[in-house]
Amino acid sequence: MDQAGNGTSEHSEAHLRSILATVPDAMIVIDEQGTILSFSATAERMFGFGEDEVAGRNVKMLMPSPDRERHDGYLSNYLDTGQRKIIGIGRVTTALHRDGSTFPIELSVGEAWLGEHRIFTGFIRDLSERQQTLLRLQDLQSELAHVGRVSEMGTLASSLAHELNQPLTAVASYCEGARELLDRNPTDEDLAMAREALDEAAEQAVRAGQIVRRLRDFMSHGEMERRAESLQRLINEANALGLVGSREHGIDVQMALDPLADEVFVDRIQIQQVLVNLIRNAIDAMIDAPQRCLKLTTRPAPKNLVEVIVEDTGTGIDPALAPQLFQPFVTSKQNGMGIGLSICRTIVEAHGGRIWVEPRADGGTAFHFTVPAGEPRQ
Repeated sequence: MDQAGNGTSEHSEAHLRSILATVPDAMIVIDEQGTILSFSATAERMFGFGEDEVAGRNVKMLMPSPDRERHDGYLSNYLDTGQRKIIGIGRVTTALHRDGSTFPIELSVGEAWLGEHRIFTGFIRDLSERQQTLLRLQDLQSELAHVGRVSEMGTLASSLAHELNQPLTAVASYCEGARELLDRNPTDEDLAMAREALDEAAEQAVRAGQIVRRLRDFMSHGEMERRAESLQRLINEANALGLVGSREHGIDVQMALDPLADEVFVDRIQIQQVLVNLIRNAIDAMIDAPQRCLKLTTRPAPKNLVEVIVEDTGTGIDPALAPQLFQPFVTSKQNGMGIGLSICRTIVEAHGGRIWVEPRADGGTAFHFTVPAGEPRQ
């Protein structure tokens, strides 16, 4: 009976291991102290460690900063309060490979009890290939959308040139007429006619302004969907997306995220677009640099704003180019279109913030931008 029981147990264990060896997601089991109890074959391939190398060690060894330093505190806080930040929710973040590189992952965590002991099981999906494909598609869609808009703008510009010419010509004519009336010794009737001409000129100027506003509305991105968001989460997700395809470059990512500057009131998609753009620009600037360090910093700023800083140790920006860097079609990249930073400025300014660039004292570049903190003031 015991032999049969042992045979069944061994068969079940072998069956379970065969499943875990082929499942596409990595699986890591830890205890309440964060100690690794189980490390699947997929996890071995994903992280570059064998199970015998990680078993008995803290799972934070697989995390880059700042998650590595915060993990024990998060786990302890959850055990004390039951407040969930990841468990049962999942998130996109970054993981640390054996070779020191980081890569984007989708992490889902569940918990269970084995007798009197609680365990946590993490299911991890490497997003590198999928996100790289999505980013290529997004880049293509953005370029196609831009080309489409430029084409439409060509047609629109022709009609706008005709429409603007009429009110501007009228403004010039009315102003010229008013000046001629005032140049001579004007009678009361001349003064009345001059006033009327200036009133007409003002109306035509307003009409020209309305035409320009139609162009602005045509080019606008629509209404933003702003809500309270965790800036740390936005940055973690954007960092994961921005690092796609950069593992071979050995980028060292450092984060200094101020917990007092975490809650922001933004359109999540738009601000992540800004972050991904700045992160990818920073990586591009460091590819040939001897030191490749990307630093992401947040801190409170005056006027109920939060400041975000994206720094690199790259080659820096030509000082002559810096003042025009956020203008459309201005770029330091050989194959760039010069619209990424212009879009970033449009998004940041639409949020009520500003964006600027500064050289770093020890080389490289620091991009700064601000966004509203927390709920908007009434």
